[in-house]
Amino acid sequence: MTADLIHAGLGWPIATLLIAVSFLGSFITAAFGIGGGAVVLAALATLLPAVAVIPVHGLVQVGSNAGRTYLFRREIYRSAVGPFLLGSLIGIALGSAFVVQLDAGTLQITLGAFILWSVVSRPPAFLRKSAALTGAISSFLTMFVGATGPFVATYLKSIELNRVQHVATHATFMTLQHLLKTAAFGLLGFAFAQWAGLIVLLILSGFLGTMVGRRVLFRMNEARFKLVLNGILTILALRLIYAGGMDLWGDR
Repeated sequence: MTADLIHAGLGWPIATLLIAVSFLGSFITAAFGIGGGAVVLAALATLLPAVAVIPVHGLVQVGSNAGRTYLFRREIYRSAVGPFLLGSLIGIALGSAFVVQLDAGTLQITLGAFILWSVVSRPPAFLRKSAALTGAISSFLTMFVGATGPFVATYLKSIELNRVQHVATHATFMTLQHLLKTAAFGLLGFAFAQWAGLIVLLILSGFLGTMVGRRVLFRMNEARFKLVLNGILTILALRLIYAGGMDLWGDR
């Protein structure tokens, strides 16, 4: 296998940086419940061609979250998994139909505002009680804005799982969602083969990050976990609003 097939023609300095970012992203999500996917997405958006960012991010997140799901498999809140999967199938199907027609900037601002609301208040009852609706909305949005983990985290936060159950169930949900999204982009014609070597390296480094982050999670108490989770959600929400505003402003 040539070097170009391993690092997808990006060169080893960039590939090494992305490998380190993948480790960091998985560490953050395993330790604090959310945030790592957005870190990885930001790095990919800076260093990859625009057309490859969301599909490559999706497949990397399949591997990262699948590893986390396996490590935390005994703590998954299983009764919500089936409804979330059903909703995700609907959301991905709808998103695939409109993927080139909706404005990403507006969606980012709306998503960011909702996440901020969930930090200072509670999501509406119809959303708190429905894993299926959460799956449908987040899976629809993920076709456009990539990292919708914070939206899913607002649902899990509202049903008051403990910190380990939160991480385990969030990983399960995101594995399913990113797997469906990756399949959808494959059907839409994205060529994953040229990125395969780099994706494997990012998944492996992400698994190592999860193992390290899990040790931090087990040493953290519930109050500190919730404080850090709300802090990260706030930062990610503000970043989404900023990115959406820049996207809309840049089109004028």
